[in-house]
Amino acid sequence: MGHDVIVDKYARLYEQPYQLAQLGNDVLGVCLSYRNCSKKDEIHTTEKGSLRWIGLSSGKSRLPILFYPLHLLKIARDFKPDVIVGASDCLHVVLAYQISNKLNIKFAVDLYDHFESFGLARIPFLKHMYKSAIRNACAVTCVSEPLMDLIKNVYKAKGKVLTLHSTIDRDLFYYKDKQDCRKQLGLPLHAQLIGTAGGLSQEKGIEPIYNAFLDMKKENKNLHLVLAGIIDSNCPPPNDINVHYLGKLPHKDIATLFCALDVGIIYLRDTPYGRYSFPQKVYEIAACKIPFVVTNVGVMNSLFEKYENLLYKPDDSIDLAIQIKKQLSAPSTYNHSIPDWKSQAKALEELYVSI
Repeated sequence: MGHDVIVDKYARLYEQPYQLAQLGNDVLGVCLSYRNCSKKDEIHTTEKGSLRWIGLSSGKSRLPILFYPLHLLKIARDFKPDVIVGASDCLHVVLAYQISNKLNIKFAVDLYDHFESFGLARIPFLKHMYKSAIRNACAVTCVSEPLMDLIKNVYKAKGKVLTLHSTIDRDLFYYKDKQDCRKQLGLPLHAQLIGTAGGLSQEKGIEPIYNAFLDMKKENKNLHLVLAGIIDSNCPPPNDINVHYLGKLPHKDIATLFCALDVGIIYLRDTPYGRYSFPQKVYEIAACKIPFVVTNVGVMNSLFEKYENLLYKPDDSIDLAIQIKKQLSAPSTYNHSIPDWKSQAKALEELYVSI
């Protein structure tokens, strides 16, 4: 996810264990890194239960990765969990499934994305083992309704399957004064700002944003594009004085960026990744009470079907420009209630108790 789960306390992979602990459960999170990093074993403060994080490093040679199964087996034996949850990617799900079988412990899966579309899934036989793990899990939580349907109808999951959208930290994402946010980020105070944050890659659909901006700027010289995240070297931002690249902002500063915008942009493509995902920044932007547009792909269609000004056709820079112009001239925001991680954790706890 482009973040250190333990250090950055980032999103779903951190929030689910943390909120389960806050409900009074004893939770152990184990991060198996593919990179050389600092090993960790630390207790995070919670109000009721307990939360311990262990982080293992691959080392410079990456040979320690071969010993991860043995380390994880020992950790699980010592902790004696009631449920083992596999998450993050195909390999982690398969490994968690094997450990749960070895120790005869209930096995669950959390899918924050369509892991089959990750590059790791190309490892020979891994996809087959991954589908078998999901099919035999006692419970599977999915980030979107289309992904839930896939797990039920194609993977033929035998256990309970539940949709849990990735959502927001209310302490970070809320309305803030636009001018104050622009001052903090060094952005022009009186321009019209459109923008986005995340993986700025061609594969995920950033290119139509660049093209739409360049077309719109021809008739609106006061239009500026604001970007934050990791740039795709094969699809760099336009070399234009009205483009502001802020680098990779800390997660706590993303709300400041969103609140500085006149229109936020959430981009996807009509690919398996786009059709089955639920971009977390949908709720993050909505919680900041700013107008935005989003690609009409997957669950976005049903979520925003009553908000025609919010949806644009995938890979269509012309339609994107039309929708942005509508939002600039007659702004509208998403006013439905947004769940937080605490409420999602209650549903997750009920599911795990039931198995």
